[in-house]
Amino acid sequence: MSAAVPLTPARERLVLWLLALTQFTVIMDFMVMMPLAPQLMQAFQIEPAAVSGAVSAYAWCAGISGLAAAMYIDRFDRRKLLLIVFALFTLSNLACAAAPNFHVLVLSRAFAGLTGGILGAIVMAIIGDLIPVHRRGAATGIVMTSFSLASVAGVPTGVMLAAHYGWASPFYILVLCSLPILGLAARTLPALDSHLPNRAPLSAALPNLIALYREPAHIKAFLLSAINMTTGMMVIPFISPVLVSNVGLQPADITYIYLAGGIATLFTARMIGQWSDRYGAQKVYRIVSLLLIAPLLFITHMPVMPLLGVMLFFPFFMVLASGRTIPMQALMTTVPDPVRRGAFLSANAAVQQVGTGFGALLGGLTLHTEAAGHITGYGLNGWIAVGLVLLAVLWVGRVRGAANMAAPVAEPKAA
Repeated sequence: MSAAVPLTPARERLVLWLLALTQFTVIMDFMVMMPLAPQLMQAFQIEPAAVSGAVSAYAWCAGISGLAAAMYIDRFDRRKLLLIVFALFTLSNLACAAAPNFHVLVLSRAFAGLTGGILGAIVMAIIGDLIPVHRRGAATGIVMTSFSLASVAGVPTGVMLAAHYGWASPFYILVLCSLPILGLAARTLPALDSHLPNRAPLSAALPNLIALYREPAHIKAFLLSAINMTTGMMVIPFISPVLVSNVGLQPADITYIYLAGGIATLFTARMIGQWSDRYGAQKVYRIVSLLLIAPLLFITHMPVMPLLGVMLFFPFFMVLASGRTIPMQALMTTVPDPVRRGAFLSANAAVQQVGTGFGALLGGLTLHTEAAGHITGYGLNGWIAVGLVLLAVLWVGRVRGAANMAAPVAEPKAA
């Protein structure tokens, strides 16, 4: 059993950026399905609701995977677990790329959800193990630049490749990107097993999982996660088809829109993480969420406008929609006791995926394609999302850190 060894600043930065690259592949795998919606609808002759069904399949399976992982994630060295799950995730992308029809693609997306769904929890557990609590916001900001990298490099490249070489090409690229990251992780990550001496016996796994979901502090945190993810998924999966069908853009134009938004988040993710450490995660979450309301309503009621206008607006939406997740994730690492951090974050990942699946499914049910190709019902999605944003702003104050963050007890004086 190896003890936890403090990392040098250079090694710490390397580990954080490696975790960011790992998250990059997971986020790109999830995000690329959304701008690919027009190509998938044309290739398989399906409706927007079917695309949201594929997104939901990923999310539901990711939720099941996270729920199961809560019973075993703290029983293994986090380094070994990350490597095994990431290897399986890479195989899932290969299965997606080789899918001969939409039904097989949905099954492959479900497999991707089973593997990719817990990678985020493992990454956040590693941050909780290695990074002191007063620097976790900044560390989370670094890892969350994976969203920016996916938006800047991943999704635009994937959409461009899909436009020229078919919808499957982004998944082949993901496989090629994942292999060197997997090799680098095997060489760079330290052993992360200092939590193992305190693990519960296997017979207590299911009772502990039930207890995890019954603890009031955890329930409050889980509810915040579910609301946060449902809000985004009411809107985000349908941005691409709505821009093409309603605003009049071409499928290839989506590349430039995500590129503009991704470049903006590349600069703001670490800044928001630092603000979270300085001013408090709850306060920053509230501010960013309230600022999101205006772009949320605009994007769901967007009139016909040129590509340049959409490119100038989209960064505001991307910065705020992704930025509010940074303080929330940093806050989540403080909720459980350290010995149950992996289990809690896996359970939280399961809740987030349920929120993702519910949001995508509900958002798809409200949309309809008219005979002329115009998509209706998107404005209603925007108003529902705004209501959820306000609910999250009110609820975040109820989410508190664990008692182990209290000040250390003073040593007794000598007699």
